[in-house]
Amino acid sequence: MRSLPTRRLAAVALTAAASVVALAGPAFAHVTVNPGAAAQGGYTAVDFRVPNESDTAGTVKLEVNLPLDHPLASVRTLPLPGWTATVEKAKLDKPIKVHGSDVNEAASKITWTADAGTKIAPGQFQEFRVSIGPLPSDADSMVFKTLQSYDNGDIVRWIDESKDGQPEPAHPAPVLKLTKAAAGEDAHGGVTASPAAGAHGDSSDQASGGAKASDSTARVLGVVGIVVGVIGTAVGVLGLRRKSSGSAS
Repeated sequence: MRSLPTRRLAAVALTAAASVVALAGPAFAHVTVNPGAAAQGGYTAVDFRVPNESDTAGTVKLEVNLPLDHPLASVRTLPLPGWTATVEKAKLDKPIKVHGSDVNEAASKITWTADAGTKIAPGQFQEFRVSIGPLPSDADSMVFKTLQSYDNGDIVRWIDESKDGQPEPAHPAPVLKLTKAAAGEDAHGGVTASPAAGAHGDSSDQASGGAKASDSTARVLGVVGIVVGVIGTAVGVLGLRRKSSGSAS
């Protein structure tokens, strides 16, 4: 009979640990743009990272809406086997200047459609790579509202905009942060002052990618620490109860 409370305590500890992991999981399951930052006024290549969140259906289409309040004159998709990409354009109310020339239209949406037999299956993710630019020089971020379609007809709308000081929405839209261009950085995101720094791409992209990886690692370590703490506390209490029981007998 003495073992019953002990078993209950162990069950509570395991349930608490499982709850912490479950709550932490969704933070990594959103559609995101990677790297999460780029220099204002330049060109960059980004990946739209799409995890499949369904246990029974596969993702077969992705629609990324491009903001027309800060139009992008150049949008080019990287070929992805098994997927067909189309770029839609829209006429601008007011032309923009790009390298001294007037541009009257800009890309408004990119759609990737899976070929027959292709999908992002449960437990998998896919990255859709795009070269975009020139990025606006008068904005600190760009929001890409995205629709994710499944082969069972479900559509997940990643369109909610996050607001400072408020909890993250259930379906946040992918956001690209824009930073001031570093000294010596040219209009195409390359670094002219130090060839070694830009030999493998935009140095700001590499730095932001590393920062994002560090943030993800910190989240994982934090969750693991909480779980270990909960289990450790439960084990300590169990030990004290056993010791107390042994002394009493």
